[in-house]
Amino acid sequence: MPQPDRQTAPQQADEAATRAAFFEAFGGVRGMVETTVPGLVFVLSYTVNRSINASAIAALTLSAGLAVARLIQRGTVKHAFGGVFGVAFGAVFAMMSGDAKNFYLPGMLYTLSLGVGYVVSSLLGFPLLGLILGPVFRENLSWRTRNPGRKRAYVKASYVWGAILLTKSAITFPIYFWGDATQLGWLRVALGIPPFLLAVYLTWIILVKAPPPIDVIAEMEAEERAEREAAEEEETARGT
Repeated sequence: MPQPDRQTAPQQADEAATRAAFFEAFGGVRGMVETTVPGLVFVLSYTVNRSINASAIAALTLSAGLAVARLIQRGTVKHAFGGVFGVAFGAVFAMMSGDAKNFYLPGMLYTLSLGVGYVVSSLLGFPLLGLILGPVFRENLSWRTRNPGRKRAYVKASYVWGAILLTKSAITFPIYFWGDATQLGWLRVALGIPPFLLAVYLTWIILVKAPPPIDVIAEMEAEERAEREAAEEEETARGT
């Protein structure tokens, strides 16, 4: 009768925890909702009443409410304020310019610049995804000098993110220049979650095949523990 593998359960639990941390690094399900819903509210409101101010205020109020809910529940502050600032910039641009399409312009520029950032950082050998996920996997920058296989994976995954974000920009900017606000709004909503999930999935597939991360946090903790034990032994030896 085959004996159960004692390592299977801990490994599965560790992989599940890592996958959860990996997904949460990009905002998680809640982050996707907070990013997508205010834009949906804006385009729905504008489609019905054609009021830029009312639609912008409705989207901003919802975004602020979601951020407050995060803070009350002690959620991640960067996700809470990131969504509010993005919606706030869009609302201000739209109301000041009198063009509803400008509600989406800050987000579109952010997507474009982030896509360029992923590609350029990969070309320079300092992939942006490694900077984002290094702390998540407790490896910090060890992938750059001590784990070449992992660095190659981060470079490859960063190119994936860059390609997806730049493709998204290539689709939305023509509509911004030649379409109307309603078309742009619905397109932005449609291109919100699916490309994000695709990028996360492909990144996970790439990293699963890469060498495991070097846990530099555990290494530092082990060094500190060894130094502390050595100091205690030395103090004991002096006492005797």
